[in-house]
Amino acid sequence: MRKKSLLTLAILALMAITAIAINANKEPLYHAQSYVFGTLVDISIYGESDAHASALANQILQDFQQLHHQLHAWKNNLGHQTRQDSASELIRVNTAFSTSHQPVKISPLLTKLLSDAQALSIRSEGLFNPAIGHLISTWGFQQDNFGVSKIDAEQIQALVKANPSMSDISLQNGEVYSKNPWIKLDLGGYAKGYALDLAVQFLRAQQVQHALINIGGNIIAIGQHGSKPWRVGIQHPRQPAAIATLDLHDGWAIGTSGDYQRYFMLDGKRYCHIIDPRTGYPVQHTQAVTVLIPPQPHAGVLSDVASKPIFIETEDKKSHAAELLGITHYMVIDQNANVLITKNMAQKIEWLDEKFKRNAHVKFITP
Repeated sequence: MRKKSLLTLAILALMAITAIAINANKEPLYHAQSYVFGTLVDISIYGESDAHASALANQILQDFQQLHHQLHAWKNNLGHQTRQDSASELIRVNTAFSTSHQPVKISPLLTKLLSDAQALSIRSEGLFNPAIGHLISTWGFQQDNFGVSKIDAEQIQALVKANPSMSDISLQNGEVYSKNPWIKLDLGGYAKGYALDLAVQFLRAQQVQHALINIGGNIIAIGQHGSKPWRVGIQHPRQPAAIATLDLHDGWAIGTSGDYQRYFMLDGKRYCHIIDPRTGYPVQHTQAVTVLIPPQPHAGVLSDVASKPIFIETEDKKSHAAELLGITHYMVIDQNANVLITKNMAQKIEWLDEKFKRNAHVKFITP
């Protein structure tokens, strides 16, 4: 019995030593996921204890949820599309635009975001236009479960003629006023990028050295993954796979706009959620645009915003749309799967899909 007891103790001690060794070799990478802004949010924090990383990730997700509730364009904080008393701040502003025609008091945060979005819209010559919420709603994209929408050509024409733009908004003394009753704000193409910048600011203030934040394909990096840079993939627009990868270094951000996430098919045509404000119709000449943003104070915002004007503009003017926003690293996949890519971007990526690479007819364009 004594020999058996000693043997058992020896085995248990060996198991304990093995467990300690395994735990010691465990990669210090914490991973958290949630669903915010209508998409998957993925947070990776490297080099921190699980307990500390968990607390940091939970705070980021709480901040994201609060921002989401404040900026939701069509659903109140209880998850319904009614009851104005629980509506988001953005819904209350849109209601004031369409009914009272009087200046409405807004929070300092919304004042800052609208001022920034207004400046970016002007820089993009109106192709980034968060004021076209009525068009987005007409096409059925302001709901969780959207399907085939009847195309109301008369309504679309009327909304285009009304020409809602961010220039029609006046911001003064903490109040906002719309000169155009057809303004309906939708910050869906801005909020994810702002949230990325918010998360980076918070993590750096907490002395976090290495992290990767991914909000539905808009990604920003802090530091690196161990001894290597963070590595991210570029989505194939028609298959559940990556066509290429690239290293995302400290402070860099990447964003993709595509016609493959929110769309419906009608009579053999694809209608996606990215709408040309000049025509009122979803863009059909482009499948995807990926932009890569070097380190700068608002890299996250640019990763979200800048891909839209490039996506919307026609092929011969895409480089102009990029230049307006200072974008030098980008890749376009058109409706025929042809690739237009800047030299700067081409030097960053590593192709995974050789067939796609061979058949893509890669073109080098300036800048």
